[in-house]
Amino acid sequence: MRQKRREFLLAGLAAAGACTRGARRPNILFIMTDDHASGHIGCYGNPLVKTPNIDRLAREGTRFANAFVTNSLCAPSRATVLTGCYSHLHGIRGNSEMKGQVENINRSLITYPQALQAAGYRTGIVGKWHLSHDPVGFDTWRVLPGQGLYFDPEFIENGSKKKYTGYATDLTTDFALDFLKQQSEKPWCLVYQHKAPHRPFLPPPRFAHLYDNVEVPPPPTFNDDYKSRKVAGEAEDMRFDISIAGDYKDLPAGMKPGAKKRWLYQRFVKDYYGAIAAVDENLGRVLSYLDDNKLIGETLIFYTSDNGFFVGDHGWYDKRFMYEPSLRVPLLVRAPGGRAGQVTEAMAMNIDIAPTILDYAGVSVPDSMQGQSLRPILEGHQPENWRKSVYYAYYENSWQLAGKGLDARSDPSFQFFTPHRIGPHRGVRTATHKLIHYYADGDLWELFDLSADPNELHNLYGEPGMERVIAELKAEMERLRRLYRDTSDSARFTRRHDT
Repeated sequence: MRQKRREFLLAGLAAAGACTRGARRPNILFIMTDDHASGHIGCYGNPLVKTPNIDRLAREGTRFANAFVTNSLCAPSRATVLTGCYSHLHGIRGNSEMKGQVENINRSLITYPQALQAAGYRTGIVGKWHLSHDPVGFDTWRVLPGQGLYFDPEFIENGSKKKYTGYATDLTTDFALDFLKQQSEKPWCLVYQHKAPHRPFLPPPRFAHLYDNVEVPPPPTFNDDYKSRKVAGEAEDMRFDISIAGDYKDLPAGMKPGAKKRWLYQRFVKDYYGAIAAVDENLGRVLSYLDDNKLIGETLIFYTSDNGFFVGDHGWYDKRFMYEPSLRVPLLVRAPGGRAGQVTEAMAMNIDIAPTILDYAGVSVPDSMQGQSLRPILEGHQPENWRKSVYYAYYENSWQLAGKGLDARSDPSFQFFTPHRIGPHRGVRTATHKLIHYYADGDLWELFDLSADPNELHNLYGEPGMERVIAELKAEMERLRRLYRDTSDSARFTRRHDT
């Protein structure tokens, strides 16, 4: 029944596309990097990292100062962008990289590439895919298997594997340009997704020493003591001075802990910046092609990342937590007819990308998509009823925990099921506050006043005078759970240790 309904909807989109083919519809270039935190881009205020081509999109389009993900993890985020839905609806809750975790997108949902393809667009994807099934809705695809390799990687080309010599970021861009150079009367949509700057950070040789003479200041939370935040204090697997030392074979022996931590941070962040430099350089190649072929003015361009990233923030690497460096993503949009040089405080989410693309393409947005089109904001007109809060839901391995009755800290096998020992949690963020519920850890809560404590160091939950704020945020979180149809049952989780 679901399959027939989906086929019916796609047929309707195809018919609608036939009616609009007389008018020129915009081309679409969707650019996604992996683990590129917004705090590490020039246009987002970083004075050290060099990102001139990414910054160009901010100058010529809109920069979203408050863009967030629904689930800060690679595969779930990619599925959210494709479907415009939260993880509990599209079916990708975790990264599906360990035994028993393989998940596929709910095939009853229409992705934006499928909708565009049905409406007459030529569609393609190159680079990182990171979902367990083959791409659907694309006329052509060249994707890395799984995480892929930085150097001399294999790509899967429309189902067949082929190994290439070179650097993944350069090769992905070569394939992007191959797609753009194909002649067609159809408008096109290219999904251009990089492996970089995912760990281990391996910049190309030309950028390996780009920041050697720069001392990068550590973030203000670098030496966080996790006081008042129990779950954060137990996430030792995320501490880069513990977990990534093996990435650097030239780490001097016998260093004291503080010196070792500082040394690792400098190598860690400079390699990260080197990988970002290659992304930016290659973006410049694509933008130059659009300029030279007079396509830039008729192309809708997005730049974002699959999730945020802790680059030494709280002494960590990785993501997953609802804290700001992980929750936030860069979002830059250069739209035909859109405002140039605009910075908006409007809250955007990755569920909004698919509806925005379809809106500009003149394609009906399927009812299944939970986001809102950003087009009014891009054109300088924020709707009065625009969202005032965002809902976050991290699920990694929650079904396995529930099925085995495991608790996040009491059972040693929990580490197998949940990398970095971070259990499922959900929360709500407003302009001024954030409330997080770690329901897989029993009934642990965190409350932050983002105006007074933007680094989220002081948990206010349970402190006198916070009762009204807590009650309001809990009510808002439940409203959003109902709105997004998240019926995940936290009562299935057991707790076997004291708080």
